[in-house]
Amino acid sequence: MPMRRPALPRTLSVLPALLLGGLLLALAGCGSLPDAPPRPTVKAQPPATGTALGRIAKASTADPEQSGFRLMPTGQFALQARLELARRAERSLDVQYYQIHDDRTGRYLLRTLRDASLRGVRVRLIIDDLYTSGMDPLLLGFDAYPNVEVRLFNPFPAGRQNFLTRFAANARDFDRVHRRMHNKLFIADGVMAVVGGRNIADEYFMASAGANFVDLDTFVIGALLPRLSGLFDEYWNSPRVRPLREIVPTGAGDAELMADFDRLTTAEAQPIVRVTRQPEEGGGGETVEVLGSTGGTPEPEPPPPNDVLGYAPIAGELKAGKVGLVWADAQAYADNPDKVIGRVSTYAAAPIDDVDSVRYNVIEMIRRARREVVMTSPYLIPGDSGIDTFRHSIERYGVKYTLVTNSLAATDEPVVHTGYRRYRPQMLELGMNLYELSPQKVSRSLRLGRFSTSIGRLHAKSAIVDGQRVFIGSMNFDPRSDVHNTEMGLFIESPVLAQQMLKLVDVIRQQGAYKVTLAANGKDVVWTTTGPGSAEVVVEEPETDVWTRIMLEVLSVIAPEGLL
Repeated sequence: MPMRRPALPRTLSVLPALLLGGLLLALAGCGSLPDAPPRPTVKAQPPATGTALGRIAKASTADPEQSGFRLMPTGQFALQARLELARRAERSLDVQYYQIHDDRTGRYLLRTLRDASLRGVRVRLIIDDLYTSGMDPLLLGFDAYPNVEVRLFNPFPAGRQNFLTRFAANARDFDRVHRRMHNKLFIADGVMAVVGGRNIADEYFMASAGANFVDLDTFVIGALLPRLSGLFDEYWNSPRVRPLREIVPTGAGDAELMADFDRLTTAEAQPIVRVTRQPEEGGGGETVEVLGSTGGTPEPEPPPPNDVLGYAPIAGELKAGKVGLVWADAQAYADNPDKVIGRVSTYAAAPIDDVDSVRYNVIEMIRRARREVVMTSPYLIPGDSGIDTFRHSIERYGVKYTLVTNSLAATDEPVVHTGYRRYRPQMLELGMNLYELSPQKVSRSLRLGRFSTSIGRLHAKSAIVDGQRVFIGSMNFDPRSDVHNTEMGLFIESPVLAQQMLKLVDVIRQQGAYKVTLAANGKDVVWTTTGPGSAEVVVEEPETDVWTRIMLEVLSVIAPEGLL
């Protein structure tokens, strides 16, 4: 089965400590991050109400006390929204992501942001440093342009060559470097934003030949925007975030760096050559060896006419000067950046819940449920406390739960599946409706996207409570999101959005998932998939081979739940 990539952020957060720990410590150099030098606080620019985007936002506003939302479940629509905001911005672009890959999508977005900077737009980019291996030339070139600054979250000061050398060189600082920033945020002119679960890479926008994600973002304008800008500023000015050139020194000048960026992101593939100068006594001259080529950065494929909710691409409405949105009261939360150094909220030296954390507010929303909770999470490890929360609401209020997650065949993080599997029987015994994504079924469903020959995986993180309250964000329902990574999310009071999200979940369940139940013996797990006039029951992890299931058993023994 084609894989998106090795399961690095989670699997290797466990394996260096458990399988490679001795080797990494033996190789470890001095990778400690030096203290951040003082730097001035920089704030978001005021909402640019006089720009084109500002005028569109005003024309689209139904209630100045509320925020407007447009769900974007289809990848091409979500990418186009970001590109249109970058193309139309006149004052500022504040961009924050866990991953921006050095692929067609990543390069095209960076080039579009570069073009905005050349128009005088201030561009601030925060990227988590976990997945930037090999990207230093690209990021340095982008950072070299006027009006652009790139900052790295929780950076690796040594061993930057690849993923393994980073952890080897920073093994003595492992407790810091395995904690990452998982936030996703894109703000244009302080008046429009995109928030949700997608990173910036081909597989999040239906552009990968190997695997593509079923994911969810939302377009936002209105009262929530100053809060979103403030959350971005909290990270931008945090000592956990460092300017790129503090971490990656370069002897090249800005002109050379910009020329490299232009070459790396041009639409046409460019040759990568090695020039060898011959000694004078040998006749002099140069030998040019072609080592390969850049992949080129062609314009992304345009969106289809309509998405699963019936929306047309948002570019047409932006061009017309008014965007149709769902208006509602909403709140936004992001974890404190200091979460990555293990700092927790305390009262009289005793740890207390951080009421501004994403996890706290998701759990509180679930605890207030009285009828129904519907959740999607690609990585689902409720833990004992989560099981207790489920049990309490089921036994006291009769709350009905529907959970959708990845099957073993669909997940890009097999080691996380071992943690989920431990709690699967308990969730089923509580009467919870449990569904696991089938990569084969998802890939055949035209309503979920155009997967072509690629496989489908779930990446959307959402919750709908009592058909009224909605969570959309970056947080998975697992220990890593709870304890180690920073997260971001929106909490929206809207029956209309709730119904739209329930429709999306129903499409996933009916066209792309197995229903998981207990067998007649009340112990074993079985998977049922239904089709026109037929039903198939599978008695072991579906769409997997024997080797994958054996590896799952091995991982289940060595993988500590707290690091998953």
